[in-house]
Amino acid sequence: MAEHEHVRVAVVGSGFGGLGAAVRLRREGITDFVVLERADSVGGTWRDNSYPGCACDVPSHLYSFSFAPNPDWPRTFSGQRHIRAYLEHVTDTFRLRPHLRFNSEVKKMTWDAERLRWAIETSSGSLTADVVVSATGPLSDPKVPDIPGLDSFPGEVFHSARWDHGLDLRGKRVAMVGTGASAIQIVPSIQPEVGRLTLFQRTPPWVMPRVDRPISGFERALHRNLPFTTQLRRGLLWGIRELQVQAFTKHPGELGFVEQLAKRNMARAIKDPALRAKLTPDYRIGCKRILLSNDYYPALARPNVDVVASGLSEVRGNVLVAADGTETEADVVVFGTGFHVTDMPIAERVVGADGRTLAETWKGGMEALRGASAAGFPNWMTIIGPNTGLGNSSMILMIESQLNYLADYLRQLDVLGGRVALDARPDAVTAWNHRVQERMKRTVWKTGGCTSWYLDASGRNTTIWPGTTAEFRRATRRVDLAEYEVLRPAVARTSGKAAETEAAV
Repeated sequence: MAEHEHVRVAVVGSGFGGLGAAVRLRREGITDFVVLERADSVGGTWRDNSYPGCACDVPSHLYSFSFAPNPDWPRTFSGQRHIRAYLEHVTDTFRLRPHLRFNSEVKKMTWDAERLRWAIETSSGSLTADVVVSATGPLSDPKVPDIPGLDSFPGEVFHSARWDHGLDLRGKRVAMVGTGASAIQIVPSIQPEVGRLTLFQRTPPWVMPRVDRPISGFERALHRNLPFTTQLRRGLLWGIRELQVQAFTKHPGELGFVEQLAKRNMARAIKDPALRAKLTPDYRIGCKRILLSNDYYPALARPNVDVVASGLSEVRGNVLVAADGTETEADVVVFGTGFHVTDMPIAERVVGADGRTLAETWKGGMEALRGASAAGFPNWMTIIGPNTGLGNSSMILMIESQLNYLADYLRQLDVLGGRVALDARPDAVTAWNHRVQERMKRTVWKTGGCTSWYLDASGRNTTIWPGTTAEFRRATRRVDLAEYEVLRPAVARTSGKAAETEAAV
């Protein structure tokens, strides 16, 4: 990285959000930008999560950019390897590699109020930028619970997002901690080879069948030769999920029928009444993310698998002790315990106009105008920000909506002209989030009777969007300048000092 390098836009992260932002910048005619990536390749969560069985629970043709359709998806639900390859393909197709700065972890970003730009310190050098687009994503920093005695465990310990591929699990006693989306893919993938598998289940998930199949050669040829068929397929997948939203956001009682389907799915594989009782949730389906799997329940019914219906509370050497007192010996511990979602570490590294970090500003809960702009952090935007997550559809749809907002944001800066910045007005941020939280009150995420990673420490849902993707797209189509304060360089009182100030910027 060149010394004293300055760019118009600095994008942080090279997952779907960061690469999408880079493509949109180029399509807007902006080439003066860099993409800062802490790793040595693109991919984000689809690079970091390479555990056995890793795959997406959103259909392939919906889990891809609308501007970069892929007619050659091999399955209706794609695995990690193919999604990562798709992101590499997007990087090459849109000529993004000259903009990439690998091994450049952002250590600190500080707003320079005098020069109206961001000073960015990375592990590979420093630079400044007029605008920062934070696309680190909510699933980038693994969360491992603080378990007493864990440091004394003599075997291997790792998080699902940091899988140890050099470790041979054959014949070993493996403990899987957690029952989220990663765990239900890992369990059936490793169950046949391990000696014994113990699942520590704090809360059972609702699991529906995964309607997955290979996409035929005929279908792929059709999509290649008639691109509108790809668009039609994507549109149908999108429309079905839009129709489902009301049950999650306005009429959670309608989900009772889905619960019955999920229970039948379990009953087909789990014949033992005691095990069925352990695996049956006591909250409304949809309150936590609905998981998709055809082999999770069959794996749990195998003789070399134990389900402990309690969380891990203590480690004594190689003995794992659950909250209910159950003791289990293990050689390997795998944590499938999620990520820092409502307390994203990047927030501790962003210092705003008043000298406070974003983490300090968000101490009472994350808030951002239209999921993008935080008050007191001028010309800083986030992709997949507060209340932009989804419970039943593709996050790529939300990312593309935020890219529309980003593009118009940059256009507004051009129209305003000169050295200028936009800072979200606190009253606008408050008004937006009040509307979001009022809508949240009726949703299954608030009324469903569960505790999920959607909620922050105070029990407020700061992650999920309580509406359709179409509604969000309309809300982020244009930047309303009335919601922002326009900042210009401070001009000193005397003309001489004013000239010095102008020269400095």
